[in-house]
Amino acid sequence: MKINEALFAGSSTRISEKPKQKFPEFAFIGRSNVGKSSLINMLCRNKKLAMTSSKPGKTRLVNHFLINREWYLVDLPGYGYAKMSATAKQKLEQVIRNYINLSEEMVMLFVLIDSRHDIGKVDMDFLIELGQSRIPFAIIFTKGDKNGPKALETQIEKMKGQILELWEELPPTFISSSETGLGREEILGYIESVLETLKSEQN
Repeated sequence: MKINEALFAGSSTRISEKPKQKFPEFAFIGRSNVGKSSLINMLCRNKKLAMTSSKPGKTRLVNHFLINREWYLVDLPGYGYAKMSATAKQKLEQVIRNYINLSEEMVMLFVLIDSRHDIGKVDMDFLIELGQSRIPFAIIFTKGDKNGPKALETQIEKMKGQILELWEELPPTFISSSETGLGREEILGYIESVLETLKSEQN
């Protein structure tokens, strides 16, 4: 897939505030500081599209970006950010769940997990919640350039094993690096294949 245009379409905290023009939505979420905004910018080849920050918890809204005027890339707030008041954390969780559970246009949720570490309890609890709610998701292991190829391969296999302890089969998985562009073609190719399937089902 070639991205010719990526336009900011609006921010929201509730489903009722989403852009009025309806298109399939591919949403991205992960723990704070997992590299979500950098990944989105890499996919769109626009370093200024999503707001990046060295401080976790920067994204507080649901941000829609219209891609090629045919689908939305949705940037969701990060979860599991510890340095936040209980009230603020609860409010953020409500924003996330309101979108994930109620957006009829969301066709896939990409969950970002740091490739350098084992899957932690916060991430695993989130994946379990998605499974129980029957929400379609794929996993992107981020920061794939930080370890050597052998160490990366070993760690990815270990994390896949963690997932298979709870699921009978793996969801779609990808390895990415915002620095090198690793995974860009695979992720966009997958999105394109989902869009083509949707179109064929509508015809």
